[in-house]
Amino acid sequence: MIYLDNAATTYPKPEEVYQKIDWANRNIAINAGRGSYKVAQEASRLIEDTRRRLIDLVHGTGHEHAVLLPSATIALNVILNGLSFSDGDVIYVSPYEHNAVARTLYRISTIKNVHIEKLPVKDNLEIDMDKVKYLFMKNKPSCVCCTHVSNVTGYILPVTEMFEVAKEYGAVTIMDASQSFGLLDIDIKKCKADFIVFAGHKTLYGPLGVAGFVDNARMSLDTFIVGGTGSDSLNLDMPKKLPERYEAASKNIAAIAGLHEALAVIDRNGNYQQEKLLSEYAVEKLKKLKNIILYIPENLAQHIGVISFNVKGYKADDVGMILDEDFDIAVRTGYHCAPYIHKYLNDEKYLGTIRIGLGQYNTKNDIDQLIDAISKL
Repeated sequence: MIYLDNAATTYPKPEEVYQKIDWANRNIAINAGRGSYKVAQEASRLIEDTRRRLIDLVHGTGHEHAVLLPSATIALNVILNGLSFSDGDVIYVSPYEHNAVARTLYRISTIKNVHIEKLPVKDNLEIDMDKVKYLFMKNKPSCVCCTHVSNVTGYILPVTEMFEVAKEYGAVTIMDASQSFGLLDIDIKKCKADFIVFAGHKTLYGPLGVAGFVDNARMSLDTFIVGGTGSDSLNLDMPKKLPERYEAASKNIAAIAGLHEALAVIDRNGNYQQEKLLSEYAVEKLKKLKNIILYIPENLAQHIGVISFNVKGYKADDVGMILDEDFDIAVRTGYHCAPYIHKYLNDEKYLGTIRIGLGQYNTKNDIDQLIDAISKL
């Protein structure tokens, strides 16, 4: 199989990650934080070292907290539902947001009188920063939640510039770095993000089942998910101490061990260079084909890893099925859990897009075989 669905989850993982997960399942797969015996202490040390590696990856200064949760969706729920929104608050999101943000905020808007506003884009599908500045001045942002890299078009959004303006109005800033953490260089001091969400199983090349966020906010969220933490058990309130306050339930120690190893072996710059090279190669090849509609940013300097396209005369799902059944090529088709952006792409008649997600284990030969298969349609 030629695997081109890395935007959903990277596959395969580094061999060291597989070995570490197997080791963890055989040696420390116990309930960390719930015992004082030696193996429990070893598991707890591994968890704390994983937190340190996550903070180091974003150039943390030491006051940040790395919160470990089962998925980026749960992480975004913990953050967004933990913020104390007031009547009339304005929450800005990009049109590129995943349903992990869109559905969570929609639910909040049905409970509280808050306004969800989408950030404006230009005709070339890039964020219009001049209009953003005007909108922020006209309707003060209480919160700005923005994905770093679109999981539909691969567009790298100008989050640092956007958050810098948002901070002039005292807004809470949330970066969904599910498609960029461990791939793009993120400096938590420079990007002005209060919360940076990561997914362990994507660009970090760890396993499914572990994700979370780096908390740079120096504020306490209301608790959203509550339960046992292994500490202060007679207190029916969640602990005040971070990050335990946000980490109810037993931790997936095997998945955390896999992430711990992924953080040790990851070559962020090398992975970036590989994905950039392959992205440019794939775009160049696709542009030479007839009857192809590409959905990517005009400025390829602001693009990485993810390419959406359609073939005129075919529904996206039909092309995906043909690539799978006739050529053993795995791509993603449809709307990619991103409800807003497809209106701007005008791809409804194709029922979404065909999406290529590139990763560190893909090669130019993979792309050549994809292009050859599409040419035969």
